[in-house]
Amino acid sequence: MSHLFEADTPDEVKNAKGLHLVTMSTPNGQKVQIMLEELHEVYGTEWTQTIINIMTNEQKKDWFLRLDPNGRIPILIDHTQSPPFPVMETSAELLYLLKFADKNDVFGFKDELERSQALQWLFFWHGSGAPYQGQVNHFAKFAKEKIPYAIDRFRNETLRVYGVLEIQLSGKYTGEPREYLAGNGKGKYSIADIGTWPWVNAWEFSGFSKEEMEPFPHLLKWIDRIAERPAVKKGTSEKYKQ
Repeated sequence: MSHLFEADTPDEVKNAKGLHLVTMSTPNGQKVQIMLEELHEVYGTEWTQTIINIMTNEQKKDWFLRLDPNGRIPILIDHTQSPPFPVMETSAELLYLLKFADKNDVFGFKDELERSQALQWLFFWHGSGAPYQGQVNHFAKFAKEKIPYAIDRFRNETLRVYGVLEIQLSGKYTGEPREYLAGNGKGKYSIADIGTWPWVNAWEFSGFSKEEMEPFPHLLKWIDRIAERPAVKKGTSEKYKQ
């Protein structure tokens, strides 16, 4: 048995064939769920999945930490590699799937400058968006003690980051509004959007009001545009609920 697995590792994880995703349908889980569904639409990509409940700290158990020492979902395991190859961190997982499962760069770019732009926005949200909005959810919804300073700080930072996305999509400084975050002209739907959308789409869950979102009309249109994609609907569907 690979050092990646132990007796308590679920059978469907250690005995999987091909790609296997351990996930829960949170914004982070939805990033990779959507990417896999998009790849299935284009290439017929197949995978299996294990749904866990992070509220019970399943992701902190030894079997999971062998795959991802950081104890965060989702974790992608590629059983076509020998030994099986685990990939942690959602942006790394999207890039792994882009490299090994998207031969035509349908969700990436062949042009190096466009590719760089996609990476910039993917990393921007990973480092400057998700952490702030995640802290909004923690301090406003889940923390036993409500700390006004923490709630206000992370709410304000999340709204600031929404404003950065609005600048890009509105074409404020280029004079050309965009449909997607990266790519020439109006842009092309890519991993930059897939890696950002699930969090921003959850603005209501995070407690932001319609009035607070009014300064971001292009961002709201972007949310709605992506929400209509069949693979996005599948990647956020009951299929990924326990």
